[in-house]
Amino acid sequence: MQVVRPESPQLKRSLSLPLVTFYGIGTILGAGIYVLVGKVAGYAGMFTPVAFLVSSLLAVLSAFSYAELSSRFPKSAGEAVYVQEGLGWRRLSIVVGVTIVLVGTISVATLMHGFVGYLQVYFTLAETPVIIALVVIMAAVVIWGIGESVIIASLMTLVEMAGLIMIIWVARDSFDQLPQRLPEMLPPFELSAWGGIILGSILAFYAFIGFEDIVNVAEEVVDPRRNLPRAIIIALGVTTLFYFLIAMVSIITIPPLQLATSDAPLAMLFRKVTGQSPVAITLISLVSVLNGALIQIIMASRVLYGMSRQGWLPPLLGQVNRYTHTPVLATLIVSGTILLFALWLPLVSLAKLTSFITLIVFALINLSLWRIKLRAPQPKDIHSIPLWVPVLGFFASSGFVLYQLQHVLAG
Repeated sequence: MQVVRPESPQLKRSLSLPLVTFYGIGTILGAGIYVLVGKVAGYAGMFTPVAFLVSSLLAVLSAFSYAELSSRFPKSAGEAVYVQEGLGWRRLSIVVGVTIVLVGTISVATLMHGFVGYLQVYFTLAETPVIIALVVIMAAVVIWGIGESVIIASLMTLVEMAGLIMIIWVARDSFDQLPQRLPEMLPPFELSAWGGIILGSILAFYAFIGFEDIVNVAEEVVDPRRNLPRAIIIALGVTTLFYFLIAMVSIITIPPLQLATSDAPLAMLFRKVTGQSPVAITLISLVSVLNGALIQIIMASRVLYGMSRQGWLPPLLGQVNRYTHTPVLATLIVSGTILLFALWLPLVSLAKLTSFITLIVFALINLSLWRIKLRAPQPKDIHSIPLWVPVLGFFASSGFVLYQLQHVLAG
């Protein structure tokens, strides 16, 4: 049962469709393409674009499920609420909510490593103090206010989109080789080739994580039943196009094994194509990483807030500051957890762990919608997806989880 505190300060509905869409695009773009395209190439080789397409198809199934659920239940702590509505298991809902916070904190920790990797292009700095300073600054911005935070994030999203367009533009001559190189990018029907693609797509899937974060600011979105589903689909469509083009131009221009050695792969690509120092792309990459991290902190703090408002976590986490209208304590807890993970685990381990946990959550979300659609009448004021979408999303997400478990156990 939701805990009602009518006299306490509330979150502000200040996010329009453009703002919440940029919020989604920013967290997806910032979640990996500037950092992980080289690592994906290390697994998938010349089939890297295929690995990104496989990941996008997996993400799209769950995105449509999220779109309908966000319209049915526009609340903070979205995933936990969806599981409660679909499966009716309170303990599992709490576990899902805490897991989403865990994913967000691990994701930001991953991005902090990526930030330092790009920073090392020009400066030799100790990693620990840089990470601590960044997390403190971002926590302060998130506490400042949701409108201010998302406007800053939207501006950074425009910068990172410009960076990807710059990479595609400077490497545009590589597309002239596409007719000759295309056969190299089409995988044969052999298990050995697809094994690398699947492993690469599991890692690439991390780069698509973020569209689901949109649902956790539901109580700060104007007309959420209409705007949340639209923002999810638009954000995922835009980022999928960028990812595919970047993956293609990267492996045409630089051999995959060489690309895999870099912690700043797009800076390497820029230098290779232009012969110039990648100052601009490095700065844009830093902005992109910070943007993804900022949005993840917003998301994780809102999940803690939403779970508290549902009565699932201590009331202190649901308190909103009367001046900033933000959940200050929840934001501080999220920021402290990020520091623990960032100073503990390396980049690829963090990304793999994030993808694995997210796939489990996606399986539960799809299963929840599957059950809701079987027993609940179709609301008149939302756009419904066919039943086969959450069914296929459940089996696809579960299959990737089992494959990854099998690979870990075999290795």
